[in-house]
This record gives sequence, C-alpha cells and structure tokens, in this order.
Amino acid sequence: SLVCCFASGQRGYLVANACDKRITMFGKKEKPEKREGFFKRLRARINKGDNWLTYDLANLVPGGTIDESVLEELESLLVLADVGVDTTELIISDLHKSLARNELKDLDALQNGLERSLLKILEPAEQPLVIEKPDGPFVIFMVGVNGAGKTTTIGKLAKLLKDNGYSVMLAAGDTFRAAAVEQLQAWGERNDVPVIAQQSGADPAAVIFDAWQAAKSRNVDVLLVDTAGRLQNQVGLMDELTKMKRVVGRHDETAPHEVLLVLDSSQGQNALVQAEKFHEALGLTGITVTKLDGSAKGGILLAIANRLKVPVRFIGIGESVEDMQTFRAKEFISALLTSGSRDQ
Repeated sequence: SLVCCFASGQRGYLVANACDKRITMFGKKEKPEKREGFFKRLRARINKGDNWLTYDLANLVPGGTIDESVLEELESLLVLADVGVDTTELIISDLHKSLARNELKDLDALQNGLERSLLKILEPAEQPLVIEKPDGPFVIFMVGVNGAGKTTTIGKLAKLLKDNGYSVMLAAGDTFRAAAVEQLQAWGERNDVPVIAQQSGADPAAVIFDAWQAAKSRNVDVLLVDTAGRLQNQVGLMDELTKMKRVVGRHDETAPHEVLLVLDSSQGQNALVQAEKFHEALGLTGITVTKLDGSAKGGILLAIANRLKVPVRFIGIGESVEDMQTFRAKEFISALLTSGSRDQ
C-alpha cells in the first residue's frame, strides 16, 4: 500500500506490505530550519491587533500575582480571540483548579498551565494526512465556502504530493464558474499535473466520474477534487456534494478517502458554524485552516478542535507553497503565546 505522512521535517515512504520493508523514496529530510522559519513567520503574522495574542502574558500580570481577577481578564481575552465560550470555559476551569491548588504562584506557572490546557485541546487534532490505498486512486474531496482559499490549497497540496513522489490528477468539480476551472488549470500547469474538466455548467458528478476513470486507467496515485464554493446553509448545493460523494462511491466503496474542509480563519465563529454543517452533511475527515496571516486571531482553531474532534491537517499563512505546513500543536501554541517580536 502507498503511505504518505506529511509530518514536518519528514518525507513520505513507500511501504511494501508483502515484505514489510520500508524504502525511502523522496530524498533527504527537510531541514528543520524550514519548519522553524514557518512558525516564526506564523508567530509574527498571527500576533496582530489588540488581543491576547499580541502581548506576552506578563502584561496580564503586571504585579506578578496570579489571582481571580487575572483569570477573569484572561477569560475575556480568550473569548475575544475567537476561542469561543465553551472552549474558554474549559481552559479557565483548568486554570481555576490549578489556582485552588496554589500551583499558579508566578507568571511562569500561569504560562505553563495555559500551555498544558491548550495542548490538551489541540494535540488530539494533530494528525497529519496519510495517503494509503492499495488499488486505484486515493480520492480527496476539497470542500468549503467561496473565498476560503480552497483552489489555492489544492494547488499547494498537489505540489506537496508531487514532491513526495506521488502522481496527482486534479478534477474541476466547480462547474458553475469558468474562472474556477481556469484557476485550477493554471495550478495544473504550474505543478505539471493533468486536470479533468468539462464545459461550464456541466454536472459536477459527471466530471467526478470521468476524473475517477481517467485516474484509474492512468494508475494515478491521488485524485484531488475541487468542488464549488458554497455556503453551509445552501441545502441544494450541499445535497449536490453528497451526490458527488455517492457517485465516486459506486466505483470505489471506500472513496472519497479524505473529505478536507478548507476554512478561512478570519471568519471567526462563523468558521466553526461552517465546519459543523459540512461535517453533518459529509462527514469531514480533515480540516485545513487558511489565512492565519490576515486579521485572524487564531483562537478559532481551539474552538474547532474542541467541538468537532476532526483532525487539523494543515495551516496556511500565505499564498506560496511554503506558506502551508502540517499542523503542529506545540509550535502553534508557541506562536499564540509569544509575541512576534520575540524568538523562542
């Protein structure tokens, strides 16, 4: 079977089950500086605006004493940072217990307690995308609302897959906008991967059918399916997504193997609503959070991880391929709790 794990600093592998022998395919490991560079940039970009992400915790504790008022202020800042009421209450409850046990004696103890609480929420969501399919293409449905960065994410993911030695095909399932097909074709040309498309207005399910057959006949490893951007409350369009899922399932009952939702982090709590609706309709297997370099506060990742329990595959902070990386909980928390002007 084919297995690809997009862990930072690690390349994919081809595993031959018959002899249980692991063979390195894709050259040298990435230099750790590249991953550290990404999170340094994330820290600098995510700490914008007057919210808890901008300042070191010392600004909450000017006198050095940790008490109920400090936790109350932290609670307000967490809510403002899109962490959400339920998730904030969970975090503050942990800190209150530590305070009652006289464990929050100084600023370092507060920071360590907060880090532990955040890690408890985010660490279960740290599950890199794994490509594993013994026969036929591994099918990934890319879903999300308009403007979330879905097509750009497809292009970046196609590049990552190719860099890890996989053959890739793109399917232009967004047939409502001619510009969407053109954008996908541009990514196909840039990454030198084929794109299966039909005329504007064609049945998206028919495009998926053609693409799956083409990928199967050409022995393509991964089929990335673009879908029309839609709001989570557009019932007809959501039904169309489930139809596309049924069509590919007729040819491979295990497909799609990944339903990856692309979320714009700047949407705040609305991103959580989107994720819940898409999960209800399709059964999400992964989430990619984009635009953490914009006006986003980043806390929405905590709300999503706590509420949905769906793996966060990637996070993005820009347009280039290097600006999308595998989600790492500890590095992300470090970016949240340290000002962009300081290095860890």
